[in-house]
Amino acid sequence: GHIPCGLICHPDKEHVLYPLGCTVVIQDVDRKKQLFLHGHTNNVSCVALSRNGVYVASGEVTCISFKADIILWDFQKKELLARLTLHKGKVEGLAFSPNSLYLVSLGGQDDSSVVVWHVGRREAVCGSPASARSAGSATVVACSSCRDEIFVTAGNGTIRVWELDLANRKIQPNECQTGHLRRVITCVMMADNDNYFYVGTSSGDVLKVNTNNKLMTDHGPQKEKFSSGITALLLLNTGDLIVGTGRGIVALCKGSNYKVMKKIQVHGAVTSLTWRDQGHQFFVGTNKCQIYRVDYTAFKEELIANCHNAVVDDVVFALGTSDLFATCSKNEIRVWHTPEHRELLQIVTPSATCHAIEIMPDGKSIISAWNDGKIRAFLPESGRPMYEINCAHNLGVTAIAATSDCKRIISGGVEGQVRVWEIGEKTHRLGEVLKEHKSAVSCIKIKKNDQECVTTSLDGTCVIWDIVRCVRKQIIRAHTSFKCVCYHPEEYQIITSGTDRKIGYWEVLDGSAVREVEGSASGSINGMDITSAGACFVTGGDDRLVKLWDYHEGAVTHVGVGHSGNITRLKICPGNKYIVSVSADGAILLWKYP
Repeated sequence: GHIPCGLICHPDKEHVLYPLGCTVVIQDVDRKKQLFLHGHTNNVSCVALSRNGVYVASGEVTCISFKADIILWDFQKKELLARLTLHKGKVEGLAFSPNSLYLVSLGGQDDSSVVVWHVGRREAVCGSPASARSAGSATVVACSSCRDEIFVTAGNGTIRVWELDLANRKIQPNECQTGHLRRVITCVMMADNDNYFYVGTSSGDVLKVNTNNKLMTDHGPQKEKFSSGITALLLLNTGDLIVGTGRGIVALCKGSNYKVMKKIQVHGAVTSLTWRDQGHQFFVGTNKCQIYRVDYTAFKEELIANCHNAVVDDVVFALGTSDLFATCSKNEIRVWHTPEHRELLQIVTPSATCHAIEIMPDGKSIISAWNDGKIRAFLPESGRPMYEINCAHNLGVTAIAATSDCKRIISGGVEGQVRVWEIGEKTHRLGEVLKEHKSAVSCIKIKKNDQECVTTSLDGTCVIWDIVRCVRKQIIRAHTSFKCVCYHPEEYQIITSGTDRKIGYWEVLDGSAVREVEGSASGSINGMDITSAGACFVTGGDDRLVKLWDYHEGAVTHVGVGHSGNITRLKICPGNKYIVSVSADGAILLWKYP
C-alpha cells in the first residue's frame, strides 16, 4: 500500500493490480481470486498499465549501483515478455503512451535519468537526465492522453514537458514556469484533451499547467490547503478533481476554484486513486494496506480489502478447525475467515508490539505476548479485553502457550525466564519461574498431557521442562540461535531449527541427537509446524521458501515460491487442508496442502 499509484483498475473493470513485495498481484474484485506475476528478485517500486489493458510494466528497487529491472508483462497470458535493464538503484516511475507504442521510465535519485522504450521492439529509443542540475530530482512521470511523443516529468522544484524526436532518437525537455511558486510535486494528472495537466504538491495545493505554452494558468485552494500534502489525483470529464491527501481525506473539488464539494475520511495516507467506471465508481488505496470502493454519486466508501502493513510475527489456528486463524503484527491482532479470505476481527493496542499469540483450546479467549511486558487476553468474538497480566516479564514477553485444560499459561521473556501462570475464572497468579535460558525465549510447545513442555532460546539452548514439578528434565545445546521447535505427535522426539539452517531431530527421553539435515541453503529457519499424523512437517525462513518435508526420510517433497519477505512463522491447518505462512513484508499467504 505504500507505493504511489500502486493500485490500478484494469479497463475490463473486473480486475485490480497492485504490487506486494517482489510480486505483482492481479485480483478479481468480485470473486476475490488472485493471480501472481513472479519475476522480480527485489521489491517492486512502481507499476503501470497500458491504456488498452494489454501490457503491464513493473519496476524494482535494488542496492545503489546495481541494475534495476523493468519487466514488461502480457496481462491476458500473465507471462513475462521482456526485461528492460538500464536504470541503476531504483525505477521511480513508469508510464505507457496513449497507443501503447512507448513506455517511459524514470530512474531514482541515484540514477536520475528518463528513458523512452519502444514496446513492440522491446528496446530503448533514447534517454536523458530527468531534471536540470539546478533543480531537485524528478519523482513522477505521466504520458500525454492523445499524443505518443509527449510526456511530463515532475518532482522537487521541477516540472518538464518532453517531446520525442524519433528520427534523431532524442527527447527535448521544456521547463514549465510556475512564477514565484516553488513546490515539491507528488502526482501528475493529464487532461483528456491534452491542453493542460494538473499536479499535486506536498504543500497541499494543485497547480494547473498549460501543455502548449508551458505556463501555470492557476493554482488552489488559496486559503485552506490540504493537510499533509496531496498524494493522488483523479480527473473527471466535467473538469472537477478528486484529491487524495496524506491525512487520509478523499475530496471532490470544483475545477474552477478547487472548493471542496464532498469529502470522506479513510484510514491511512491515500497513495492511489483509480477509476473503475468514470463518474460511477473508483477505488482508493492507502499506506495502511487498505482498499476502498467509493460510489461516486453518493460519495460513500466501502472497505473491500485490508491486511497488516508491517512485519507479521505469528499465526495460529483455532483448535480443530481450518476456518479460523489469527495473526499478529505491530500493535494489532487480526482474526481471519479462511474460506472467504476476509477479516472477522481487528484488535488494536496502541503503543505496544505483539510478539506471539495463542487461541485457547476451549476457544474462549485469545492470549497474546507484548513488548511492554504484559500478557493480554481478549474475547475472540468482540475483541474486548478479558484480563491483563502486568509485568509478566520485565523486558517484554516473546513467546506464549496454553495447556489443553486452559488452566495454565506458559510464557517466555526477553530476559530468558520461563514462567508458569495459574489461570482461574476470575484470577491469574504466577505459579513458578523456570530459569535456564540466558537470552530471549523464541518458542514454547506443550505436551498433550500438560505435564511437560519444551522451550527454545536465542542463546542456543533447548530445554525440556517438567511443568508439574517445575524442574528441568533435559537441556540441548547447539551452536545456533534456536527459532522454533515441534513435538512429534507421538512425543518421543522433537525437531528444532534456527540460524544455523539445520533441522535437528532429538530424543525427548535423554536429549540425545538423532540426526541433522540441511534445512536451507541460505538464511535462518524461523518457523516450522508438523502434521497431526507426524508424517510431514513444513519449514520457512529467510530464504522465503515454504518447504514440505517427509519426517522419516528427512527430505523435501514440495517447495512453495511466493513470499517477497523473510517468512516469520507458518502453520498447517487442522485437517491438512491449507498451509498458512506469514512474512516480514506484511503478507499472509494461503497454500493448498499438497
